[in-house]
Amino acid sequence: MHQKFMEEAIKEAEISSKEGGLPIGAVLVKENQIISRGHNRLIQKDSSILHAEMDAIENAGRLNHEDYQKCTLYTTLSPCPMCSGAVILYNIPRVVIGDNQTLMGAEKLLKDNGVEIIVLNDDKCKELFEDFVNNNPGIWENELAKVGNTTELKE
Repeated sequence: MHQKFMEEAIKEAEISSKEGGLPIGAVLVKENQIISRGHNRLIQKDSSILHAEMDAIENAGRLNHEDYQKCTLYTTLSPCPMCSGAVILYNIPRVVIGDNQTLMGAEKLLKDNGVEIIVLNDDKCKELFEDFVNNNPGIWENELAKVGNTTELKE
């Protein structure tokens, strides 16, 4: 089941890539149904907050507390502190991560706040992100500089 939803998050990452953005995608799933989708739009919208996870949460609209508690967020890349904070704020109990080997986000923050983390180590997620970084090192370095490098890029 997890791989099915990760494939949908990958589709979102590919949309972002085709738009010239960072290839990161997310879907929000409630009771085994995708209720929203999102992809990174930092570059496309000249935004400081439109990460894939934030985009997916925003696109779900205003859910009630009980709905958020029935959700799982699927993301192609380990979520940053901002996105992890949104997960915690809305009491989303589970995050499924496609890749955390290329970049480690704020998984400890999530775990420390009772969020279940499932890491798939999906090769496609890893390839999408690594290809972007290798082909666009200046763009990625610029994005890291903006946030004070709060995530760890792994070699």
